[in-house]
Amino acid sequence: MTEPTPRPAALRLIEAVVDPGTWHSWDEPVTAAPDDSAYQADLERARARTGLDESVVTGEGRIRGREVAVVASEFRFLGGSIGVAAGERLVRAIERATRERVPLLAFPASGGTRMQEGTIAFLQMVKVAAAITDHKAAALPYLVYLRHPTTGGVLASWGSLGHVTAAEPGALIGFLGPRVHEALYGEEFPPGVQIAENLLANGIVDAVIPADRLAEAASRALGVLCGEQSGAGATAPCDGPGPEPDSASGPTPPTAESIRRSRLPGRPGLRGLLAEAAHDVTLLSGTGAGERDPGLLLALARFGPTPCVVLGHDRLNSIQPGGLREARRGMRIAAELDLPLLTVVDTAGAALSREAEEGGLAGEIARSLADLVTLPAPTLCLLLGQGAGGGALALLPADRVLAARHAWLSPLPPEGASAILYRTTERAYEVADRQGVRSADLLANRIVDRVIEETPEPFLVCLGDILGAELAALRTQDKAFRLAARRARYRSLGLG
Repeated sequence: MTEPTPRPAALRLIEAVVDPGTWHSWDEPVTAAPDDSAYQADLERARARTGLDESVVTGEGRIRGREVAVVASEFRFLGGSIGVAAGERLVRAIERATRERVPLLAFPASGGTRMQEGTIAFLQMVKVAAAITDHKAAALPYLVYLRHPTTGGVLASWGSLGHVTAAEPGALIGFLGPRVHEALYGEEFPPGVQIAENLLANGIVDAVIPADRLAEAASRALGVLCGEQSGAGATAPCDGPGPEPDSASGPTPPTAESIRRSRLPGRPGLRGLLAEAAHDVTLLSGTGAGERDPGLLLALARFGPTPCVVLGHDRLNSIQPGGLREARRGMRIAAELDLPLLTVVDTAGAALSREAEEGGLAGEIARSLADLVTLPAPTLCLLLGQGAGGGALALLPADRVLAARHAWLSPLPPEGASAILYRTTERAYEVADRQGVRSADLLANRIVDRVIEETPEPFLVCLGDILGAELAALRTQDKAFRLAARRARYRSLGLG
């Protein structure tokens, strides 16, 4: 008795992720046949083994009710390799998703280019990358789930262009496959390098997720990336949003008190804000290009009903050049999808080290400033705690800037400013007071628009309500007006 053909892994995954009964294939039959009889025989065996006519499957379905397009590899079909027919199928599906304005999910598992078709197959990656670029330029989300194994040209094109990229646990993911490396160089590739968990640790993928959690994770990320308002969340019961600058009506603490309180180990930071006041949170990891800085936190989230990209300092770590490159990744996501961007400033300063200098810290601060002040998306900055030096300034420029009562902003840590002026750190608080670093001083000088008292309990929940209302208000503003006002704001600072 003939054994039944196993269900293709690509279809099993798709059916596990999309809502039951919603999958519809977009694949048109492959009619072209190669001249090479040996290759034709390989194709026929692959078709008999999988029940598919090519190495990729494309179509549409729904995830938690949301329409999505999916492209997926079938590794059992000639190693999931990409030739002309597979490349064309991919591009047609991506272009259709763009025309129909639906998010695109990719589930690659491939050895890369189909060697039987040679260089012409190799060049298919160019048009696939171009189609994905067009999809993202249309402000449409692109999510990638890297499966075991994903290598070669597939990883180097459509596997590495996602707004968010997750990977299957334990998956082999790398540019040069271990078997090829051993054949070329006569030695085994170092173990553990090309494993999903190592790529997560090095900022190349954002998460390692088993397939049975993929639908939930994709739904949560798309809920933010698609930019839709939700019915969830409160709308600022603690304090109204209001476009007018706040008045510093509360008691104004001495400079020294604010600086000391901002440095307390138990003071709430960005992680606490996300945990207590945000929802639909998806943490991202690193630049996607091999850097990950613990001093920078990047996430997708909602405050109230408003989706946004969040980036800010993880307060117990100094900021490194890679952290600012990670921040600029968040800025790009916000710009590409026209999502509000929330930056959170809470840092004792940028790293002072040889590695930071050789990594181009000053240049990354400059590029962050340039990106933020010209970013087309709505921007909101929260000064939550310490705001020392260029590492703080790099995340500051925004349409609206809020400050917690005991937050502060200074060109250097106060001790550093004191050392420059008096060759001692003992006059730090005196210098900071004279520099006008407190939230009340920042408000008076129009550096911040609003000071938020820290007394309501629970403070972070109330703060989240305020942020949600502020973000919602920014989304209603005309883009040209908003950008012009942002430029004028920083052009006129200090000129009266």
